[in-house]
Amino acid sequence: MAKLDGKKLLACCANGAGSSLMMENAIKKVMTRNNIKPASLTHCAVSEGKSAANSHDVVFCARTFAKTFEGIDPAKTTLILLKNVMSDKEIEAALKDAGLLD
Repeated sequence: MAKLDGKKLLACCANGAGSSLMMENAIKKVMTRNNIKPASLTHCAVSEGKSAANSHDVVFCARTFAKTFEGIDPAKTTLILLKNVMSDKEIEAALKDAGLLD
């Protein structure tokens, strides 16, 4: 659980308005449920997220945008690709699969 404490998290969607805000809320549920306190959790459009990705520890986005983030440094930033960006259960499972959540 402490692996995400103090980390910078970013949720990205096509336009940075609707889906990413709902994804951010689902991520907040996971953080609350697991008593995690990230340094920040923000949302934005994929175009902005691509340039901001390397300054965040974890970036969440829909699988359809995977190619957008091909250039990020995996040593700095973990990319979490989601089928259903509004599913807190899927987000939690993906964080566990990435080794970021016990």
